[in-house]
Amino acid sequence: MSQSANHRKSIAIEKIRADFPILSKKVNGKPLVYFDNASTAQKPKLVIDAITNYYENQNANIHRGVHTLSQEITIAYENARVTVQKHLNAAHPHEIIFTKGTTESINLIASSFGKKFISKGDEIIVSEMEHHSNILPWQQVCEERGALLKVIPINDAGELIISDYKRLLNSKTKIVAITHLSNTLGTINPIEEIIALAHAQNIPVLVDGAQAVPHIRVDVQKLFADFYVFSGHKLFGPTGVGILYGKEKWLNELPPYQVGGGTIKTVTFEKTDFADLPLKFEAGTPHIEGGIGLAVAIDYINTIGLDAIAEYEHELLVYATEKLETIEGVKIIGTSKNKASVISFIVDGLHPFDIGTILDQLGIAVRTGHHCTQPLMQRFGIPGTIRASFAFYNTKEEIDIFLSGLEKAIKMLK
Repeated sequence: MSQSANHRKSIAIEKIRADFPILSKKVNGKPLVYFDNASTAQKPKLVIDAITNYYENQNANIHRGVHTLSQEITIAYENARVTVQKHLNAAHPHEIIFTKGTTESINLIASSFGKKFISKGDEIIVSEMEHHSNILPWQQVCEERGALLKVIPINDAGELIISDYKRLLNSKTKIVAITHLSNTLGTINPIEEIIALAHAQNIPVLVDGAQAVPHIRVDVQKLFADFYVFSGHKLFGPTGVGILYGKEKWLNELPPYQVGGGTIKTVTFEKTDFADLPLKFEAGTPHIEGGIGLAVAIDYINTIGLDAIAEYEHELLVYATEKLETIEGVKIIGTSKNKASVISFIVDGLHPFDIGTILDQLGIAVRTGHHCTQPLMQRFGIPGTIRASFAFYNTKEEIDIFLSGLEKAIKMLK
């Protein structure tokens, strides 16, 4: 038996697919082929059941109630925080802040860090491959504080030019905000090196891990990240919940982002004393069932194993890439040596939207457009791409269906 066959057996692909109810759905009369995982991942029934169970059997508010339901759900919610802490190997549960998602997590740090540490003439570094959610908050801080936004360029393969990054770092740099894994290119950035270079000059680093956490093992202590953020919905969990990991020393120094119920120790009309971590950053009633569902999703992927997931998805990436390269007129955008299971491509003379529309009629879900990375599109001189992004529940057979559909779409549009 081949190594790939052994690996297919090791992650029990048919059993895994059966765990995701939506994968049996038909779209336009065709079996669904879901290749839009970089946008949002599908949910296993365990996660769906956890959300239903919350509303049927556990519904109450957390932290402030003395009655049984409130006590029980508070314990469940705080256990979910511990699950996230262990998954990221954070030092303390209170370094885990629940948010609405990656976007809110970045906005939280940009706002709070900016208020305290950014002044006129300071500099903030991002990269050319960032999602808009890791550009706009920093742009806004720069406009408000009179700071400058500096950009690490990339090469034609979609890799950061580290020598240029080194030149950008200086005494005016106050923070570096960088993606771990590009949602458009699939590039996995050398985060440990990026952080080490910044730390050599006492510069903190925020890592956007929205695309990384579904695909690779993340150890925030090994990375030595100051802040690490991601969204639940890309990690096979619910929408509307996300995580901000922050080193204790940084979170203690930052002012609250939002204030209100749950963030306080004492309130008078003259003065408010804010709560300790993590409640200082968790104003109002949170997405309780979202936090619990995210913990269930994390437990689920850990039963499969992130190393096995990464290996299998790499197999899918290589297979799809090799097949795509044989189709006349196709050009892949993003050919980094270190890459996750995301393929963006264009077809000579054809608009991505037209191809995506035809693929949809065949039951194949891909993403078309700029993928919230317009500066990156400008870098490559294109309006957008077709993006196929794979998860561990996808198969080579689905890739064959996709490629056949793509060839059909090209013939129809030429």
